[in-house]
Amino acid sequence: MNRRGEAFYDDDALTGDAVFEQAQIAVLVADRASRLRYINPFAHELFGLPADSDPRGVTLAGLGIQEGDLERANQLSRRALQGDTWDGTFAIMRPDSSWLHVRVNAVPMKDSAGAVDGFIVFAGEALRSGRIEDLYGLLERVGSRLAGSLEFDSTMKAVAEILVPQFADHCFIDLFDHDRLVRRVSVHAEGWTPPPGTWFDVGEEVRYPDRHFVYTAMRRMETVLVGDYAYASDSDDRRSALVAEQVGVTSAIAAPLRARGELLGVLTLALSRLSPRQKTRYGAFDRDLVGALASRVALAIDNARLFEEERSTALAFQHSLLPRSFPDFDGLSIAHRYVPAKPLEANGHGIQTQVGGDFYDVIPLSAGRVGIVIGDVEGRGPHAAAVMGQLRAALRAFAQADREPADILRELDEWVRQLGRPDGSGGTWVPSVSCLYMVYDAWSRQLSYANAGHQSPLLICDDHVDELSLEVTDTLLGVKLRGAPFDDAVYHQAELELPAGATLLLYTDGLVDRRPIGGTVDVPRSLDQLRRRVRDVADKDVEQIAQTAVTAVPGEIDDDTALLVVRTHSGELAMEEGWFIAEAPTVGDARHLASSTFKNWGMDRDQAELACLLVSEIVTNVVIHATPHPVRREFTSDGVRDSSDTLDLGGLGDDADDFDEDWSDLLEESSDDDEGAQPSEFLLRLRRGGASVWVEVFDRDLRLPRIRSAGADDEGGRGLYLVDQLATRWGSRPTPDGKAVWFEVPLKSE
Repeated sequence: MNRRGEAFYDDDALTGDAVFEQAQIAVLVADRASRLRYINPFAHELFGLPADSDPRGVTLAGLGIQEGDLERANQLSRRALQGDTWDGTFAIMRPDSSWLHVRVNAVPMKDSAGAVDGFIVFAGEALRSGRIEDLYGLLERVGSRLAGSLEFDSTMKAVAEILVPQFADHCFIDLFDHDRLVRRVSVHAEGWTPPPGTWFDVGEEVRYPDRHFVYTAMRRMETVLVGDYAYASDSDDRRSALVAEQVGVTSAIAAPLRARGELLGVLTLALSRLSPRQKTRYGAFDRDLVGALASRVALAIDNARLFEEERSTALAFQHSLLPRSFPDFDGLSIAHRYVPAKPLEANGHGIQTQVGGDFYDVIPLSAGRVGIVIGDVEGRGPHAAAVMGQLRAALRAFAQADREPADILRELDEWVRQLGRPDGSGGTWVPSVSCLYMVYDAWSRQLSYANAGHQSPLLICDDHVDELSLEVTDTLLGVKLRGAPFDDAVYHQAELELPAGATLLLYTDGLVDRRPIGGTVDVPRSLDQLRRRVRDVADKDVEQIAQTAVTAVPGEIDDDTALLVVRTHSGELAMEEGWFIAEAPTVGDARHLASSTFKNWGMDRDQAELACLLVSEIVTNVVIHATPHPVRREFTSDGVRDSSDTLDLGGLGDDADDFDEDWSDLLEESSDDDEGAQPSEFLLRLRRGGASVWVEVFDRDLRLPRIRSAGADDEGGRGLYLVDQLATRWGSRPTPDGKAVWFEVPLKSE
């Protein structure tokens, strides 16, 4: 206006748009949906956006606001759209992964009718100006960032990201490791790094001279300010002092890190010429501020250490319940992984370490067969882990007794019911457990299995990756109802034949139930990702397949994961078998088959003779005891005895058998069968593996053998005792139409 109050117009006057274009403050305009409608050049520079990019339509949160500040951003929008102003500080991650703290002021934007149709944001970099408001805000930022993590490395990294470059150009954190002071953090502004061999690097032991200001801070247990570093550099060694002079260190502060009465280390901050700032030297207020900040950092570091120790103990407990390694199995290559879940955030109880109930096992069975199991106990925590440990031990015991897969799941179902705990309302909470148990015979590639609600494994064959088609799947362990219909109350089993060279990937649901950051769990999508990644390494070894599978699905790991990769191969497998009539002359024929086969397989002579001796013992038992005969029970003062005087299950010529726990021989045979009884047959099967030979004898007698004690004058009763003493392992198992007795001996002499 002129002196008379009249408006004047100047053709050279700047418009509002031109002012915003040249302003050295970020200006952003957003609509009612928080979508950007305008952003000036300085905002491009501040937020690290390319100059030619057009962020219009992007929400304010899409500019890189830290996840923990998103609620504050929403609060800004709400307040501004209600017609109020808002100011505060945000942490921003730029596209180049650098962190920045910005001070934000938001004001409503109104249309001609006075209605709010958006808001304007003015933003500038915080802390470098040295404003008191920003420095007080720094404590709030430190507190919120440190409260968001209990992991040791993340905690210290968060401290450095907050302080550099907004409050310092150099940040060092040195912590005691027993009696050694070790540098754990060394961060510098503008990506600068000190020349090698000058300033201490991360992981190196730090030694300060007695007159050094950092040593003084630790000795006095107080924060020390160096207002002019030029007068303090004489305590540095020559090379360190030269670097400090070159980079232009002007001022420094050292604050001891003390928590619960213990000195943990020291925090050192310094200003230099690395980044432009209005304030080039620290003052007394900065010293007090860093002292207060150091106390928070020390407590966070101490909590992180305690948490890491607790987590390490929990994981050690978890791993102790799982097998560390497996022996070599003929016809199989095995890799396994266990991935713990991230710490559990419990409302009102902070962040807690939780062990889980996922388990796996590979169990050696009779005659080279292998039991393969994977399962998952419901829930997390010590109870789930305890149930898992007891369940796995019980399963291994049942499996090594050569129980059928369906029978094992039935026994485990009863076992799980006994592991329940009070639910607080007078009832009992019983955990539900998924479990897939399979028995694999490498010589026939036959896989028999029973499934209690576990997801199907992936079958990797050539370059195809698909779910293994399981014919039967039953209810989870621990959830079956008593009195349910027969088909719903029992566990079923089935068999299938694996293709030559097939690989199975068995896993628990934690592998695919992963939540992308900012997204939700999508199991079908995760399975597709898993298949694609595994398909790319299908021709690699099992260890590489396992490692690829573990990292195939990105996202937060909210549940622990157990993983087994099992690849089948023929290796050095061989098998020979023959049927024989259960008569005395056939003992020699069976021995001859064994002798010639062992010779062809290159078995050591001494080992072959030993194996042939044991073949004679178990075949002789079959000839004597597996022939048809009636069985009658007699109740005497000495207990229940049967009438057969030839049932020597431990050798030749023993007296009548004592009644044992095998109730199968209570089935009486008709007297007609005794008159026209025909000698039964038995099968002798020989298997060769990489280092052992297994011998199996199958007959149709349902009674399982047991070792008998023979007296000094007894002619028999020592057959199975010899097998027990001379074989590496031996045992017997029921079959659908009888039993099998087996033993193992090494191919080579030790």
